Amino acid sequence: MAASGKAFDFKLFKRLLAYTNAYRLTFYFVGFAAIVMSGLSILQPALLRQAIDNSIIPQDGEGLMFYIILMIAVLILDVIFQFAFIFYANWLGQSVIKDIRVKLFRLMLSFQMRYYDKSAVGRLTTRAVNDIETISSIFSQGLFMIISDLLKMLVIMGFMLYQSWRLSLIVFAILPIILYATRVFQRAMKTAFEEVRNQVANLNSFVQERITGMKIVQIFTREETEYERFQQINEKHKKAWIKTVWYNSIFFPIAEMSSSVAIGMIAWYGGLNAAEGGVITVGLIAMFIQLSQMLFRPLRQIADKFNTLQMGMVAANRVFGILDTKSHIQDHGTVEMCRSEGLIEFDNVHFGYNDDEEVIKGISFMVNPGETVAIVGATGAGKSTIINLLSRFYEINAGEIRIDGINTKEYTLSSLRKQIAVVLQDVFLFADSIVNNITLNDPGISEADVISAAKEIGVHKFIESLPDGYRYNVQERGTTLSSGQRQLIAFLRAYVSNPEILVLDEATSSVDSYSEEMIQKATEKITHGRTSIVIAHRLATIKKADKILVMEAGKIVETGTHSELLKREDGHYRNLYEVQFMAEEML
Repeated sequence: MAASGKAFDFKLFKRLLAYTNAYRLTFYFVGFAAIVMSGLSILQPALLRQAIDNSIIPQDGEGLMFYIILMIAVLILDVIFQFAFIFYANWLGQSVIKDIRVKLFRLMLSFQMRYYDKSAVGRLTTRAVNDIETISSIFSQGLFMIISDLLKMLVIMGFMLYQSWRLSLIVFAILPIILYATRVFQRAMKTAFEEVRNQVANLNSFVQERITGMKIVQIFTREETEYERFQQINEKHKKAWIKTVWYNSIFFPIAEMSSSVAIGMIAWYGGLNAAEGGVITVGLIAMFIQLSQMLFRPLRQIADKFNTLQMGMVAANRVFGILDTKSHIQDHGTVEMCRSEGLIEFDNVHFGYNDDEEVIKGISFMVNPGETVAIVGATGAGKSTIINLLSRFYEINAGEIRIDGINTKEYTLSSLRKQIAVVLQDVFLFADSIVNNITLNDPGISEADVISAAKEIGVHKFIESLPDGYRYNVQERGTTLSSGQRQLIAFLRAYVSNPEILVLDEATSSVDSYSEEMIQKATEKITHGRTSIVIAHRLATIKKADKILVMEAGKIVETGTHSELLKREDGHYRNLYEVQFMAEEML
């Protein structure tokens, strides 16, 4: 990571430039255009001097027209190369960020859930969208513009010395002031821009979370509190930006004043020399005034463009921070799980979301092919964690999980997850049609397959009753559907994938009786003939299970069927049944 106090991180810059290797011809052309533009920059002032000294003062109208035609030709050439330079510099920038964004998203798809548990969604969105867009400005407005301006300055300074060393010394005497001011400005802006990016990320994260959780905010009447917090965050964001404005407001007047002083001194010294019949001519004075402006203008622009470059570098530093993150589920397996028999074994498995706190404490159990196992227990007992571990969303700390007698780490991650369908309690739907939410755009599952599956598990009529049926757009997170309807879509999504192993978190605490009946039928249909692990919330599911695992504080404390476990006096399951399920059975 780049240190905030460092004016420029060349190691980071070199890493960023590596992404231009795929576009070398464009990169070289933009560099060539910058060289040509630097050469064209001195032709206009040189032609102006010749026109004044050789045509205007001697009153040679024909000669003046010749110089005007030459200046027009130079101007046209300059316009052509500027167009090509600007267009291809921007094209290169957009091509580079496209590649970085694709690489970043590909990497984010492979991160384990532990990474997302600890990362704010708004901050990640800022990195993947805003920060990457800022990186493009390194090429479009930063790097090549700075190179072009530096080349112009070098050519202009060399040409000045060649034309008149006396007038050149006057101009060069002012340069150290601007150079020193530019250096101080660059360092200050580096720190300021890092603060700006931090505040932008904080603002994005806060707004996204509050919009997502707006129902909670309003239910608990926290509108005023959240509004005040937003004001505080927004105030910090404003102060960070005002700091950059403050530095700009100091630097640019100093640069402008220095330029004006240089022009005044050229006019004073050159005018006196010309009046006394010296070697300095009126045309030379006019040329030096124009050249000095051309020299100081890029210097001021370089400082401004260096701001852009710094913002891009800060953004690149943040994006590379994610690209360097080592938070992947290791996919070193070589065994392809073509079709699972459905035999699942947990052998002394230990796991904790944090290193200092175990959630699963050495559990062992077996699920035979085609068997349905229900897991019950109090909240926080570790039931949902088993779902995450079976699909390898998290790496276990110790022990072994086997499917068909083979350690799950030996399977390729893709083939393992294709054989396991998971229906979570918190159903997530994308802002898309119902059919696309079911197939997840899998070309191997047709709409006809979806309709057929929907009829089999009894949800076809419900979907058909919606506007546009299977083409109905559920909006972001499926907010246009009830929780029961969302869960029915999730059941159908699992069913059409035709898995050999099914994992269900079938909570129905907020589901109406009609949806619950449909969910019960769907559960019976999709678990039939499949190895199923069900985090059971309904007595009907528990009674039909071939085996019940009772969990408490990360351990399996009892195992057996419903009737077997009820016979145990003071047993964990019996106590749980009396508290949680007896009222349901009496209805």
